[in-house]
Amino acid sequence: MRSSNPVFSREGSFTRESGYAGFGTTQTPPAGSQYAGSPYGNNPYGNNPYANNPYGQQPQGGAPLTDEQLAGMYNAPSAGPAATGRMTLDDVVARTAMTLLTLVAAGGLAWFALPERNFGLAGVASLIAFVLGMVISFKRSVSPPLILLYAGLQGFALGAITKVFNSVWEGIAIQAVLGTAAVFAAMLIAYKTGRIRVTPRYTRIGIAIAMGFVLLMLINLVASLFGADMGLRSGPLGIVVGLVGIGLGAFFLSLDFAAVEEAIAQGAPQKESWRAAFGLTLSLVWIYIEMLRLIAILRGDD
Repeated sequence: MRSSNPVFSREGSFTRESGYAGFGTTQTPPAGSQYAGSPYGNNPYGNNPYANNPYGQQPQGGAPLTDEQLAGMYNAPSAGPAATGRMTLDDVVARTAMTLLTLVAAGGLAWFALPERNFGLAGVASLIAFVLGMVISFKRSVSPPLILLYAGLQGFALGAITKVFNSVWEGIAIQAVLGTAAVFAAMLIAYKTGRIRVTPRYTRIGIAIAMGFVLLMLINLVASLFGADMGLRSGPLGIVVGLVGIGLGAFFLSLDFAAVEEAIAQGAPQKESWRAAFGLTLSLVWIYIEMLRLIAILRGDD
């Protein structure tokens, strides 16, 4: 059978008719040749016992390796991702934990340091965090300090906002945290068991819905600045919007899981684990905010 390799598919390659690599017939030297009568034909190295063995001579640079040394080299474990500087799941978990701990610590600082209903510093921190998030998202190289700074500022803003919500609906903070953790666990189980598969069609549909949702929320924000209430964050419609928002956050998590899995499979550099941690943090922050709003609507004036 002819090989698909263009080198090996040439006529006569590695065949007995070609006389290549010692598989051909012995060529008789012409009369009068210096090799006439030689049992090795035209091979000027026929009498050299090392002619066809490039390793037949004494090795250079010292004594040859013993059988035990060769066996030890052969049986030695191959270098893993950590030894080669590649990203692992442990790296992602560790960086995500560091980012979330920074966020929670900054949130605790805002909770205990700021007075109730002080939106000034929280608004400034949230705005700077948004700008940093955009910079990190479009920055080609990963910057761990910027990611941790984002987590600190976002956590500070969330701590202040949560304190306001908790002053009106006592216990809403722990409810939102538990709800966010439940969504994360459910999505992780669904992804790992194959219930959710991140396909191109799934991604396109989810991104389209997310873009429409964000545009609608921007319109609602602009309308509220002029005193108009579209009812998107209250009543039955507010509940539907909140559920859609949480669903989109879960969708973002599935994209994060798929991105982490693909990066590990492709041997991404270890530093990319920070980018994965940033993406997971963004998704969790989104879910937490939507969870706060939904619980507030459901609890009403209690």
